[in-house]
Amino acid sequence: MQLTAAGRTLVHEAPKALAALEQAVQRTRLAGSGIATTIRLGYTPVANFGTFTVLLDALQEEHPDLMFDARETFSAEIPERLCAGDLDIGLALSPQPLDGVGGEILRREAVSALLSTRHRLAVAPKIPLADLRDETLLLFPRRLAPAYYDRIVAACHEAGFAPEICAFEDPPVNAMLARLSGGREVGLAPASFAEHAAMAGTSVTARDVVDPQIAADLSVLWPTNDMSPAIASVLATARRCAERHGWLRSPTM
Repeated sequence: MQLTAAGRTLVHEAPKALAALEQAVQRTRLAGSGIATTIRLGYTPVANFGTFTVLLDALQEEHPDLMFDARETFSAEIPERLCAGDLDIGLALSPQPLDGVGGEILRREAVSALLSTRHRLAVAPKIPLADLRDETLLLFPRRLAPAYYDRIVAACHEAGFAPEICAFEDPPVNAMLARLSGGREVGLAPASFAEHAAMAGTSVTARDVVDPQIAADLSVLWPTNDMSPAIASVLATARRCAERHGWLRSPTM
């Protein structure tokens, strides 16, 4: 017996319909077991390139039953928003400890220098930190990521100088990139962000900072008072993602 065009369409579409039905049943089971179907994920702007997008792809692939509501949030605000119940998972740069919030380092990388291709230091493949003694360093305000900011200042002191810092307000990432084209200042940012910014424009380049190298730690955070199965599953995926991409390997000099 030959199928009509409509019949062939129904046969072709049947697997899709069954898959959709299975997903609907799974969502019902999750709802009945108390597992949230939407995960509110807050992430710091500098994680947007090379980390957050990779992690989100992994989450969507491994958890088709979950919805992810991604929200760009400054690192200093993420722990408090987790405690307040505004977020379920956070990605923060060197976050401050807070009761009720668990955390672990998801990615450890070096801080790199972002500078104009016309800057005098752009010719060197690596920049000793002491060579930034006479430069104005562009950083976002300390209140947005205090531990990260303090780590950079401490490294400068270790290198023998007190840094001249220009801090800029919202939006700090875009403000940094706009100012760098002038060629007289140097931005400091995690390597993954710096490399992406350098590839995105022809007037900015990224260089390793050494002697000493400064670590930028991106942590995954969660509320300890409500470790739902969904959150536990997201954390497991995040750990697998970090392992797969080598995010916890020590930065090389």
